[in-house]
Amino acid sequence: MNSIRSLSSLAICFCIFMSACPLGSKPDQFFRVDLVLNMTGSPLDPKDIIEKWVKKQLEVNNTMSVLNLDIKENAVRNMEHYSNLMISQDQPKQYYCAFHVQECNKNTVAEIEIRIQAALASKYQNHSIIIQTVELMIRHIVPKNCSEDTSFTIYGKYIWPETFPQRIQVMGCISPTSERAFRLCKLDIETDTTRWADPNMKNCHQHLSISDLNNITVTPGNAAEVVVVIQDLVVIQLGNSSELSPSHLESVVEKLSEVVDESIVNSAVGANIVTIVSDILLSNTDVTPVSNTFLNLTDRMADNMIFQGESANLTAPPLGFSMINVAPEEFSGLTFGASIVSPTKNPEMFVDQGFVNKPHPTANATISLPSALNEFFSTGERNTTRVQFQFYGTHELFQDLDINNAQSNWTLNSYVVSASINDSKIMNLEDRVVVTFSHQIPKKPLDKVQCMFWDFHKNGGRGGWNSSGCETKSISPYQTSCLCDHLTHFAVLLNVERTPFSKVNEQILTVISYIGCGISSIFLGLTLLTYLIFEKLRQDYPSKILINLSAALQGLSMLFLLNAWLSSFSSYGLCIATAATLHYFMLASFTWMGLEAVHMYLALVKVFNTYIPSYILKFCITGWGIPAVIVSLVLVIDKDAYGSLADAENEIVLDSTETFCWIQNDVVFFVTVVAFIGLTLLCNMSVFIMVLIQIKQIGANKLSANSHGSVLDLKAVASLTVLLGLTWSIGFFSFGPARVVLVYLFVFLNSLQGFFVFLFHCLMKENVRKQWRIHLCCGRFRLSEYSDWSRSVTVGDRSKKKNLVNSDSVASGSSQ
Repeated sequence: MNSIRSLSSLAICFCIFMSACPLGSKPDQFFRVDLVLNMTGSPLDPKDIIEKWVKKQLEVNNTMSVLNLDIKENAVRNMEHYSNLMISQDQPKQYYCAFHVQECNKNTVAEIEIRIQAALASKYQNHSIIIQTVELMIRHIVPKNCSEDTSFTIYGKYIWPETFPQRIQVMGCISPTSERAFRLCKLDIETDTTRWADPNMKNCHQHLSISDLNNITVTPGNAAEVVVVIQDLVVIQLGNSSELSPSHLESVVEKLSEVVDESIVNSAVGANIVTIVSDILLSNTDVTPVSNTFLNLTDRMADNMIFQGESANLTAPPLGFSMINVAPEEFSGLTFGASIVSPTKNPEMFVDQGFVNKPHPTANATISLPSALNEFFSTGERNTTRVQFQFYGTHELFQDLDINNAQSNWTLNSYVVSASINDSKIMNLEDRVVVTFSHQIPKKPLDKVQCMFWDFHKNGGRGGWNSSGCETKSISPYQTSCLCDHLTHFAVLLNVERTPFSKVNEQILTVISYIGCGISSIFLGLTLLTYLIFEKLRQDYPSKILINLSAALQGLSMLFLLNAWLSSFSSYGLCIATAATLHYFMLASFTWMGLEAVHMYLALVKVFNTYIPSYILKFCITGWGIPAVIVSLVLVIDKDAYGSLADAENEIVLDSTETFCWIQNDVVFFVTVVAFIGLTLLCNMSVFIMVLIQIKQIGANKLSANSHGSVLDLKAVASLTVLLGLTWSIGFFSFGPARVVLVYLFVFLNSLQGFFVFLFHCLMKENVRKQWRIHLCCGRFRLSEYSDWSRSVTVGDRSKKKNLVNSDSVASGSSQ
């Protein structure tokens, strides 16, 4: 393709002047008419009636034309005589009209004004519609010609010659040469001056490509048009291939940089530049090689842009820029915030005067500048200091090679916000800049968040994240606050513990957990039913404790199974109630496991036949009361500690892609769940060891020990492990190379805890089987009601009467 400069000689093939009047050697005459009229009647389209009446009155002899007719109802502009006019519903409706009259230079000014006066002053009536002129003002105007103008478009370079007002300039297209382009030298009704209208190039073919941008020289006079050309070319290219090639991207960025450096950027040009950047970021173009160039470009544009008033905002999906001119002596701080619904939407921005150390409730990012920054302001006259804020609702410009590698656990977890003051480097601030971010992914208890800034010098000048000078303060799993001693581009990065779990493993674990909880719920129900129906089974203390433990585990299993369904209702109150109830049953389950350990310790380790009045009642108050107190305190202090999570936040509740109502406050989770469970399991493990030693000694003293002793010991160990919940301790050791195996074991054993309770304390207990055979079996499998009852019942009866804690009652619950 030839140079753009050589195209101008081809563009002016010929020029034809067109207007409403016959072609002449001098311009036509123009008049400005302001008309106030009353209309009686109720036509469907009164403005159309007025337009037809005005043209009929003035265009009768084809020497005058009505242009730019503007009609407004009930408006009187600059008419002092009617400034206080009150219009009631009974009076005719009043209209204000402004328009131009073009006359073909065949009469004098005085003659034309008389003709206009006579044509519009007369009363007009058509059936029920009456038009009566109230006020008429006629003014002769002499608009200037449209000056020669060079326009750069995707259709090529066109030089439009000087043209009379209201004449249409016609030029031959560069391609194809047989077609024509049109451009009107328009007379503006608001200012009574002329300006070039946008050219009509619909008959021409595209003549430029992005590669031709290198041949265009940017000047202060053509900068706006060059930006429009770039915008059109980018749109066309992205429409064809959905991305820009590296060479095309480089050409676009280079030419935009020339525009910012070589010309004055007004608001319109700035808006077009932001739109171009937006289009590129939303495409599939890899902008990583030029990300720093883009950031520097937008910084310079915002610093140098000219606009009316104290401030200006520019937005385009997903970008937001805010520029504020401030006086150093009046600066008391500024707070900028932005929120965005999706990357394809414009962000909503706000700026508050003063230092607001509190994030906006709906903002994705908020940055507050302290008043001490006025020390860095330029001295001089008012409004010479420019403070600018930028918001990036996309990560495309901030791809760090260090955090994108396979070994890195860090990921960008917020949108990016920046602040700057002219070209000053703001560093080592004593009064910190406060930046608050909303997380894109909720932070889990084991995750880390870190406030960082974009360091333009990292990765060989391609940029990267740096944490120097920023202090991180975690507010909640959803928000983080940063205290930084400098100004630049800020964001929050999330360090997620990477696990060797594949999607297949996650799906298998999810299935196991739900199936296991379902099976546990069924067998826990059978366990409760067995002990509640058969009175003889619940006469000793271990059985009563087992009933309460089974009830707590049943509540925990059922709430886990129903959680996702309940959270799907998206009800704030229901989700809090679900999470609090799940929390309660989890604490109750571990409290009763701890009480199992206490009973075993009192019965087998401390002393025998210890008198404790209201033994089971005290256990029930403890087992159900302590969890109730803990959950109630959480609800009173901060009920929002419970809420809906995208997935579970801990090892106890399995991760899921479904929403899950659970604890979302890190402190509450660690104190009331992790610490509570950890202490309970530590105590249970100590009692477990002591009880095993005691059982072993009891077995060694029995003369009747036989070959089945090892099997019975193994059974006792398994039974105690289930009762004391020791399998839950696996969750505290699920790390390192064996993590996958341990997590599978953790999920399998704990989701089936209810089944193991039924197995060891119903199916494998002789006295339970006897009750089943007495009441549920028939024929030769049925036992008579009178049969040898286990020693544990007798001892249990005696212990019940004497309120004693004895070893036999423990033995009946753990070894039979």
